[in-house]
Order: sequence, then C-alpha cells, then structure tokens
Amino acid sequence: MASSLTKDGAGRGNPQAATKTFFGHPRGLATLFMTEMWERFSFYGMRALLVLYLISGGPDAGENSQGGGLGMSETNAVAIYSVYLAMVYLLAMPGGWFGDRVWGPRKTVAVAAGIIMTGHLALALPGEAMFFVGLALVALGSGLLKANISTMVGHLYDGPDDPRRDGGFTVFYMGINIGAFAAPLVIGTVGEQVNWHLGFALAAAGMALGLIQFLVGTRHLSPRSSQVPTPLTVEERNSWLRKGLLWLAVAVVFYTVVGVSGHFTLNWALVPITIAGLLIPTGVLVRIKRDKDLSAAEQKRMTGYIWFFVAAAMFWMIYDQGGSTMSAFADSKTADSVFGIHFPASWFQSVNPLWVMALAPVFAWIWLALARRNREPNTTVKFAMALFLIGASFFIFVIPMGMAENGDKVSPMWLVSIYMIQTIGELCLSPVGLSVTTKMAPAKYASQMMGVWFLAVTAGDCTTGLLSIAGVDLSGQGILALEASLAVLAGFAVWMYRKKMVEILGDAH
Repeated sequence: MASSLTKDGAGRGNPQAATKTFFGHPRGLATLFMTEMWERFSFYGMRALLVLYLISGGPDAGENSQGGGLGMSETNAVAIYSVYLAMVYLLAMPGGWFGDRVWGPRKTVAVAAGIIMTGHLALALPGEAMFFVGLALVALGSGLLKANISTMVGHLYDGPDDPRRDGGFTVFYMGINIGAFAAPLVIGTVGEQVNWHLGFALAAAGMALGLIQFLVGTRHLSPRSSQVPTPLTVEERNSWLRKGLLWLAVAVVFYTVVGVSGHFTLNWALVPITIAGLLIPTGVLVRIKRDKDLSAAEQKRMTGYIWFFVAAAMFWMIYDQGGSTMSAFADSKTADSVFGIHFPASWFQSVNPLWVMALAPVFAWIWLALARRNREPNTTVKFAMALFLIGASFFIFVIPMGMAENGDKVSPMWLVSIYMIQTIGELCLSPVGLSVTTKMAPAKYASQMMGVWFLAVTAGDCTTGLLSIAGVDLSGQGILALEASLAVLAGFAVWMYRKKMVEILGDAH
C-alpha cells in the first residue's frame, strides 16, 4: 500500500513527524506499517506452505502434489505445525523482556528481522536438518519482533489520550492483514507449483524488504524506541547469562547422549516443547493467583480469568487448525478449481485475512449501532459467542469430511464458509480477550497480563501438538465433533457466568 503523505499543520504527535503524516498519523507509522506487512508476508507465506511441504511425498499428500517434501504423515505434520505456532507466541514474552531490559524495542526488532530472514533462508536449503533449524530461527525471530514492534507504534503518540492512537493501531493492523492475504497467493503459488524451497526463499526476500524498510525509516521513529526502559544491572545480566548457559549445557549434553545412543527421534524434541508450552502458562497463572500481595477482589478476578484463559485455549486449539488440519484437507480432499479457474491449496490461507478485512468494519459498525441503543453484548457474552461459533465451524467441518471419505472431492465453498464462521468468532474474541485481560488483571501484573493472554494461544496449540504426537487423528469425524462439542460447552459455561462477570467487571454493555 502506498503511503499517503500530507502536511500536518496542527503539529500534533512526536516532533519527528512535524511536517509529514501517514494517513494523518506520525510518519513513523509508515515505517512500522511496511515492516510489519512484509514480516507478515514472510510469516504467512511460509505458514501456508508448511504443512503441505511436510506431507508432500507422503501418503497424505494430494494427488497433484509436486512431491519433494519431507513425506511425513498428516499427524506428524500437524504436531510440528502446532508446536511451531505455540513457540512463536510463547517466545513473545521473553521477546518483550529483551526489548524492555536488554536491547530496547528498536534494536530488538532489527535483530529479530535478521533472525527471521536467516530462518527462511535455511528453509530454502534442502535437507531435513536445515528445515528444523530454519523453523526454530523463524519462531525465535517472530517472538522477538511481535511485542516490540507494537510497542513502537504506541511510542509515536502523545500518550494513551492522543486521539489518533486507536486509529494508528487500526492502520497498523491493516498491514498485518494485507501481508497475510497476499502471501499465500504469491509464496504459496511459487512454493506449491514451482519449487518448495523457492517459495521459502521468497519469504526470506519479503523479510529482507521489511528489514530494509525498517532500517531506512528508523529516523522517523520516536527516540523512546531506542531506549531500554529498565536495563539489567551488571549483577542481573551475569545471573541471567549463567542460568542460560547452564540450561544450554544441560540440553546439549542430554541430546548428545540421546543422539549418540541411537535413540533420538523427532518426539524427543517435540514432546518436551509441548509439555513446556502447557506447564509455563499454568505456572505463570498459578504464581499470580497465589501472590499474597493481591487483594481479595483481585484474587476473585484472577479466579474468573483462569476460566476465560482455559476457554480461550480451546478456541485457539480449533482456530489454528485452519493452517494444519484444514490445510491438509484442502490439499487432498477439496476441488482445486472454481468456474474452471484452477488454484493451489495454499490459496485457502488467504481466505481468513480476506474475511477479516471485509468483516471487521461491519462488526465495528454493528457494535457502535447496538451501543447507541444500549443493546451491545457485554464482553462475557461476546466471548461466549466466539466459542459457540468456533464449535459450530467444526460441526460443519464434519459434513465435508464425511462427504470426502469415498475419495470424492468437495466444493471449496465448504472451507470458505468454515473460515468465515471462524473469522466472525475471532472478531468476537480477540478484542474482547484483550479487554477482559486488562479489566481483570491485578494492578501489580497489569503489563505482564498482556503477555499471559497470548499464552492461551500457546496452550491451545500445544494441546493440539500433544494429541498429534500421541497419534490422535485430528481429521477424524469423531475427533472433530468432540472438539466442537467441547468448544460449545465452554461457550455455554462462559454464558452462564455472564451475570457474575457483570458484577466483577461492571460492564453491563
């Protein structure tokens, strides 16, 4: 998207944006918009290929697959995909910590972009070992970048009361969806129909463009973005370094012994990560809940929040299968043409961001219209609606899954409709989840709780990963129906809790 540069006669905002604006916002927003757009282009482009590449050459690949992938089963591919996504969100917390205490947001984002680009380049090289090295680097870089680039958007404005702030984040998030929409159409097409590794190389090129954009445009960013808000003391730095090296040494010794003894399998890596992805969120919530400094009211809100957290993990467990279970179904059991126009299976990954861009303004208008009539659903009801919808999407998914059992291919409109329902659920839950988190967070943990919310994604994806590692076929009709039922039951439980939550949150509407 081309930037719109106009004169800013009012001179509001940061001094570095005194003469030019980007859609009426500080000029630095253009830099962060383009950086995020290209980063999401690389992220979603690689994600669109990930499961398809893993199963290509194996028994679960589609009949038109070019081959040349890792030939894994769909179960193993879903496990790897789920663990990868879980680590992206889990690493966002230490990523934010690095920005706050070690490098500052600006340096952290620059380093993260370089790590992501290197990861995609590793994926572009043949070989299973390079694939997993690349996947780990992309997850690490994405975690470092995720929290810090949003922080820098906030730095562009004169505090939380700046009237342009909310609009600035809206423009910024449009960059996410533009990159996510375009990536499968470009990277997916090249990867699926020309060469997998060339597709991954295009993802690296996209991140390189984002990094260049960021480095060239840093002069437009707020000086605060270069500052380390709470730098580590020398003692703290040495302590963290010792602990990090100790754990690294333990891991190296352990896996060296396992490898040399000839017992190493993929599960030796996946199982510890998935267990950690479940234990860490649990440990964080327990630590906060047991803090004796919390008042009785804060303890009560934390008890309620834990139930919201579990329900959110259930939502993301189903939602994120849009890029794994549903992607594999699109490859092998869905027709690849509409009105005689053929397209690769990876194009289905553009459907969700397209629905987001189409429906987000509609939902914003609906909520405002209902609010004017004092009929807008409260946050708890919206949360329950999201869970009902995500459950309904998998109940519907059972139908085409059954239709394809005899080898027939189903209409693409089944998946398009399921993605639409899931997107509506996402639009109900994502902003509401952030709202619930800020309202229920104890004052002592106000900032940390935003990171805790993202751990719900980690917990949901790790649950999916653990089930796949255990050999559960997540594409089975019975499992789909079970997941759908659990989501609907969770939604019903949240809905039954709505009056209690009104008392706690004070948000009748």
